[in-house]
Amino acid sequence: MNVTDAKYIKSATRKQDYPESKTVEFAFIGKSNVGKSSLINRLTNRKNLARTSKTPGRTQLVNFFLINNNIYFVDLPGYGFAKVPANVKKNWGNIIESYLSCDRKKIIFLLLDIRRIPSSEDIDMLKWLEHYNQEYYIIFTKNDKVSNNERFRQLKEIKKKLVFNNEDVFFHSSLSNKGTDELLTFIEERIKENEENN
Repeated sequence: MNVTDAKYIKSATRKQDYPESKTVEFAFIGKSNVGKSSLINRLTNRKNLARTSKTPGRTQLVNFFLINNNIYFVDLPGYGFAKVPANVKKNWGNIIESYLSCDRKKIIFLLLDIRRIPSSEDIDMLKWLEHYNQEYYIIFTKNDKVSNNERFRQLKEIKKKLVFNNEDVFFHSSLSNKGTDELLTFIEERIKENEENN
């Protein structure tokens, strides 16, 4: 998939404020600071389409980006940032749940930092996605931060908490751009499948 046009459309907290969509869209979720905005910027080949920050917890709304005037990339609020007040955390949870439970056609990418063992929040998110019967895929981010040997060891540890085959997940590095083409190819295939089935 070649991204020729990408633009920010709007941010929302409620279903009724989401932009109209007639095709499948791709949503990105993960812990605060896991690299959602960096990944979106890499996929779209734009430096500042999605705002990145070294401060976790900056994405507090559901952000919609229109890609090639056809599909949306959706940047969801990060979760699991300890310094956020409890009432704000609860609000983020409601915003995320509102999006996950809505009837828009969507594929979810759950981002996990390859250097970290999945947290209880990550496991809860996986259970949540399964509860809502969402189609989702795991993307391991920050792959430039580990050597091949470290990655192998980390995956062994991660598999003590999660069940998956390496062929069924994606590996990405926003620094080196590794994994971007595979993700774009996958997204293109899913768009075609969706169009053929409609």
